[in-house]
Amino acid sequence: LILLACGSFNPITNMHMRLFELARDHLHQTGQYQVIEGIMSPVNDDYGKKGLVSARHRIAMAKLALETSDWIRVDPWESEQETWTETIKVLRWYNDECCRTDFEERDSSVLGLRQWAANKKWRENKKNCTSEVSFLVIVQVLPELKLLCGADFLQTFKTPNLWKEEHIKEIVEKFGLVCISRAGSDPAQYINESDLLTKFQHNIFLVKEWIQNEISATQIRYALCRGLSVKYLVPDSVISYIAHHNIYTEESERKNEGDLLQPLKLHSA
Repeated sequence: LILLACGSFNPITNMHMRLFELARDHLHQTGQYQVIEGIMSPVNDDYGKKGLVSARHRIAMAKLALETSDWIRVDPWESEQETWTETIKVLRWYNDECCRTDFEERDSSVLGLRQWAANKKWRENKKNCTSEVSFLVIVQVLPELKLLCGADFLQTFKTPNLWKEEHIKEIVEKFGLVCISRAGSDPAQYINESDLLTKFQHNIFLVKEWIQNEISATQIRYALCRGLSVKYLVPDSVISYIAHHNIYTEESERKNEGDLLQPLKLHSA
């Protein structure tokens, strides 16, 4: 299974990375899944969110933060498109490209090792086999792709014109969600209040964060604008990058101020 998180990552925080660890632990404990990769997909600059800095910086900060991870990576595809891309289209792209073509390329060494081991076992068994014909079958299972999010993400489905109903259905039916709880959110209630989410609740994994850690990227930006410390909330490498490029300022916080988010513009047209 591959976990995909879409969002601003403005900036990336320790909590963003923690979401992946919590999700992987939960899915492994079900005994049904093996998480092989986590992908962060920063949103395109055209999304129109207030205070959203350039994707170039957000990608660079994420790369720095993830240098210590051996299974999570940041991917720039979504941010490099000409305009904002709907979440369902991002999921489709990763499902088609990463979970098929790219996965096979990345996993070629593992597949080769499996094939060598299978051939070795076949040769050993052949010694005791009287049949002149034997068959060796190698099966590679393609990974599933699930959308990773905070549990309050479910609440956004109720925001008028933010989502298309058919997109919500495809996300929860075809891909599925892994939602990490946050203080003040009740994901089970969000599901119960929606006929669509209730219908596909078997494909929505609710993960409880027992060690509450309410790090907010918005509050991080506010602190940085005021010259306050964010050490231990954001990786040191990211803090250094922010300081070097003077990224978060009162001016940057005014970017896109008063603008509608791109999905609201498109879906209400």
